[in-house]
Amino acid sequence: MNAPTSVPANTQATALGYPRIGPNRELKRALEAHWSGRLDAAGLEAAAASVRSGMLDDLAVLDTVPTGTFSLYDHVLDTIVAVDALAPRHRREGELASYFAAARGDEEAVPLEMTKWFDTNYHYLVPEIGPETVFAAKPGKAVAEFLEAKARGLDARPVLLGPVSLLLLAKPSEDAPADFAPFDRLDDLVEVYVELLAALRDAGAELVQIDEPALCADRSEVELAAVAATYRQLVARSAIVVAGGYGPFGEALPVLLEAGVEGVALDLVRGRSDLEALEALNVSRETLLLAGVVDGRNIWRTDLAQAGADISRLQRISDRVAVSSSSSLLHVPVDLDAEHELPDALIERLAFARQKLREITALADPEGSRAARPDAPDAWRDEAVRSRLAELGADADRRIPYAERQAAQAERVPLPLLPTTTIGSFPQTAELRNARAAHRRGLMIDADYKARMKAEVAIVIAEQEKLGLDVLVHGEPERNDMVQYFAEQLTGFATTAAGWVQSYGSRCVRPPVLYGDVARTAPMTVEWTSYAQSLTEKPVKGMLTGPVTILAWSFVRDDQPLAETADQVALALRDEVADLEAAGTAIIQVDEPALRELLPVRAASRAAYRDWATRSFRIATAGVRPETSIHTHLCYSEFGEVIDAIAALDADVTSIEASRSKMEVLADLDRANYRSAVGPGVWDIHSPRVPAADDMAEALRLAVAALGPERVWANPDCGLKTRRYEEVRPSLEGLVAAARTVREQLA
Repeated sequence: MNAPTSVPANTQATALGYPRIGPNRELKRALEAHWSGRLDAAGLEAAAASVRSGMLDDLAVLDTVPTGTFSLYDHVLDTIVAVDALAPRHRREGELASYFAAARGDEEAVPLEMTKWFDTNYHYLVPEIGPETVFAAKPGKAVAEFLEAKARGLDARPVLLGPVSLLLLAKPSEDAPADFAPFDRLDDLVEVYVELLAALRDAGAELVQIDEPALCADRSEVELAAVAATYRQLVARSAIVVAGGYGPFGEALPVLLEAGVEGVALDLVRGRSDLEALEALNVSRETLLLAGVVDGRNIWRTDLAQAGADISRLQRISDRVAVSSSSSLLHVPVDLDAEHELPDALIERLAFARQKLREITALADPEGSRAARPDAPDAWRDEAVRSRLAELGADADRRIPYAERQAAQAERVPLPLLPTTTIGSFPQTAELRNARAAHRRGLMIDADYKARMKAEVAIVIAEQEKLGLDVLVHGEPERNDMVQYFAEQLTGFATTAAGWVQSYGSRCVRPPVLYGDVARTAPMTVEWTSYAQSLTEKPVKGMLTGPVTILAWSFVRDDQPLAETADQVALALRDEVADLEAAGTAIIQVDEPALRELLPVRAASRAAYRDWATRSFRIATAGVRPETSIHTHLCYSEFGEVIDAIAALDADVTSIEASRSKMEVLADLDRANYRSAVGPGVWDIHSPRVPAADDMAEALRLAVAALGPERVWANPDCGLKTRRYEEVRPSLEGLVAAARTVREQLA
C-alpha cells in the first residue's frame, strides 16, 4: 500500500457533471407520459424540477457544483437551442414542441441525426449548421439552473458545451454548398457565446465551465489557431475553466493555457499524458487545475493512493488544485446502495455516482483515506478459459473468400433481390415486460413463463409471414436487453437491479458488470431460434450480440487489456454459433452496433483497436461452414471512420443505420471498395414517425445505384423493441412494398 499523501486544507471538491435521468428513472417516465399525452407541459416541468432538485441534493456535498448539465433529452440539443440554431423544419409555435420535433421528429419533419458521443454509449443529436444559420443567444436555461443552485446557497459553476466542439460535432445543413464546413461559422458563434457569458456573469457566475471534448481528439494547426483566437476572446469576458473529459488535451493544452483560460479540467484516468505535459510547461501558480482522478465512465472504486499521488504532482505545479471526476458522471448509475443482490466481494470494489462524490470529497479532505485498491480475487480467474484461448489456432478467425461463401449460401437459402428482413427485436409490450418482471420476482413459474414467451414468438412469426418478409426473426421477447440477456448466462458477469444509465432521451440501459473471466456453460439462444424455425418454412435468423458490443455496453474489468476480455467473450459466442449451426440455423446475425463506439479518440491508437476488435468478431463467427451466412448490424455511428474495420469483420451481410444520415454511408462503402452485401436501413425506428413507402423505395434505389442490386437488403435501422405495433405494422408494410416496387423496376 502506498504511503499517505498530504493534501492542503484548501483543496476543493467538484465534479464535471451528474446523472440527469433520476435515481429511479423519474424523468424517463415523465417524458414518455408527456409524449403519450398523459402529462401536460406543466407536469413535465414539475417532474424535471424535481429531478434537478435531487441532483443538487447529491452535489451539495461538493465545494463547487456544476449547473446546466440537466437536460430533457440531450445537452447538445440544449446548446443548439441556447444559440437559437434549430433547423427551420423543427420550429413550431411552442418551444417544447420545437425541442421534441428536433429530438424525435413528428409528422411534419424527420429529427436530427443521432450518433455516439465520442467513445461512449451515449447518443447525441447532431447539429445542422449552414452558411445561412442565424445564431442568437438564448441564455434562459443556463441562467435559471445556475440561480436554482445559488438560491440553495451552493457555490455554483455553470456548464456550457463549447463553441469549438459544437461546430466540430455538427454537420452541414441540407442547403449548404459542398465546400462548406460548420467550423467556418466559428467567429459568428463566438459572438453569441460572449452574450451567453455576459448573461451568466450578470446573474452572478464568477467561473464558467466550458466543455470542449472535441479537443481530446486530434486537431489540425488551423483548428488549434482558431481555438486560441476563440478563447482569447472569451476569457476577456469571463473566467473560464475548459474541460475535455474524454482523454488528454494533448496539443490543445498549451494553446488553452496561452490563451489565458482560468483553468483546465484534466482527465487523469484516460489522459495521464497531460500530467507529464503540464510538468514540462511554464504554468502559472494561479492556474486552476481540476484533477480528474475519479473515473466518470466506469464503476470501479478509485485507487485513492494513486489518485492522491497525482493530486500531489499537480500541487507542485499550481496553488489552485481541485479534485474532480474525469468526465461528467452522466455515464454511471446513481447509487450503489440500491444494489442488494450483488456479491459482497464485488460491492466492495464498486462506486456509482453518489459513491464517487464521496471519493472526491475524501480526496479533497487533508484527513481523508488514501488506501490503495485491493487486487481482484483469484476466484474471478478461470484457467480453463485462459488455456483454451492460448491454444486457439492462428486460423481460428479465418473463412474462405466471400465470393465462394456467397454461392454456397444462395444455393442453401434462395432469396429474391432486395431481401426484406428486420434487425432482430419486435415490440416489447407491457404484457411482455410484466411477465418478465413476474418471473424475475418468482410470481410466475418457469413453465408458464416459457409458454408465454413461446406464444409471443408464434405471434411475431405470424406477423412477419403476413407482412411478407423474406428472412424472419423470433422477435426476442425473452430478452430484456441485448447485452444483459447474455450477461445473465455467462460466467464472469453480474447484473444490477437499478444501475440505470441514460443512452439517449428517455432510453436507459442497465450495463452488466464484467468482473471476471468469461465462459458459456450452456446454449443460450438455440431453443428459441429452433422453436421459431419450426413455425415457418422461411429462414429464421439466429440472433447474438457481438463481443465488442458486449464490452462497450458493460462496465468492464480494468485489470487486464480489453482485447483479452473481448477474446474470452468471443470464445463463448463461438460455442453458441456452433450450436445454432448444428441445430440447422442457416443465417446467424452477430450484432456489433458498438464497433465505432470503442474506437479510440486519438488516431494513433486506432489501428491496434481495429485489429483486436475485428479479430474477436471473427473468432466468434469463423467456425461455421461456408453455406452458413453470417450477418452483423451496426447503428448510430460515424461509419466512415470504421469502414475498414467493418470490412475486416468479414460478415456476409452488414445491416447499417442509414436513414437519419440520408444514406451517407453509401459513399463511405464505395470509397472503401466494400464488396459484401449491405442492408442500409431505410426506416429510422428511433422516431415515432411512420415512413412513407415511396421514401423507403427511393432510399433503396440510391443503395442499388451505389452497390448493385445483388448486394442490397431492405431493413429498418435498428431493432423494434422500443416501438409500438401500431407503428411497426404500417412501417414494415411500407418496407415490403418499397422492396417490391424497386424489384419490379429492376426487372
